[in-house]
This record gives sequence, C-alpha cells and structure tokens, in this order.
Amino acid sequence: MRYLHTMIRVRDLDAALDFFCGKLGLREVRRKQNEGGRFTLVFLSTGDPKDTGELELTYNWDQQEPYGGGRNFGHLAYEVNDIYATCQRLVDGGVAMLRPPRDGRMAFVRSPDAISIELLQKGTALAVKEPWLSMPNQGEW
Repeated sequence: MRYLHTMIRVRDLDAALDFFCGKLGLREVRRKQNEGGRFTLVFLSTGDPKDTGELELTYNWDQQEPYGGGRNFGHLAYEVNDIYATCQRLVDGGVAMLRPPRDGRMAFVRSPDAISIELLQKGTALAVKEPWLSMPNQGEW
C-alpha cells in the first residue's frame, strides 16, 4: 500500500493556489480539467523527491456557496525546515497566524477554504523567541 494524496474542495481556485503555492510553498505538478463534469483537479507537491504524497485541490466550477465542515476535516500537516521563517513568510503574505509557534515547534494557519494547516518544525524545536512567544491564538485552528 502507498499513500497517494489528500483531496480538499476549494471554492476559489486562484485563492487556493495563491495560498498553497504562493504562500505555503507547494508546487503544482499536474492539472486535469473535465468539461463534462465541470471541475478542475490540481495536484500539488512539496517538491521533495522523497515526499511522494500530494494534495489534490478539487474546484467545482459551479460551486457558489462556501463548503461547510472545513474544521471537521481535521488538518493537513507539513514539516518545515524553519518554523519561524515559514510563519513570517505566511504573515507577510497576509495569512492570519491562528496558533503561533510559541514553542518553536508547531503553528496553525487556515487556507481560504478554512482547511487547517499544521506546520511542524523539522527535528527538534527551535529556541523560543519573539514576536511568536507573546503572540496569542486567534480564531479556530
């Protein structure tokens, strides 16, 4: 058995790609459009050759209302080389830091479709530092 991908539905494909690729750093590896079914599938990867798992974004062209249950999905988790640099890049890109990396190890943000994203420091936790140490949680994560 081999893990293939996780699928999430997105209402605004451009916003989702901006978040997952432009801000989080994933890369689009392939795209499939289905005119008859009126949907687009976009597969994303970390780019690490040892990491074969992918994230599938499913964009249903006619979906007008936000999808419910994003929090019920649970979360996606990504290991990062530098939790502070990653979080700063996301904050600089306008992403709300819902659970800051106060412990130098873990943070949470959400995609435009309210999918929780857990960021975990690779290896041991980094030394705690400001502004993260004093930053409060906000919203749901």
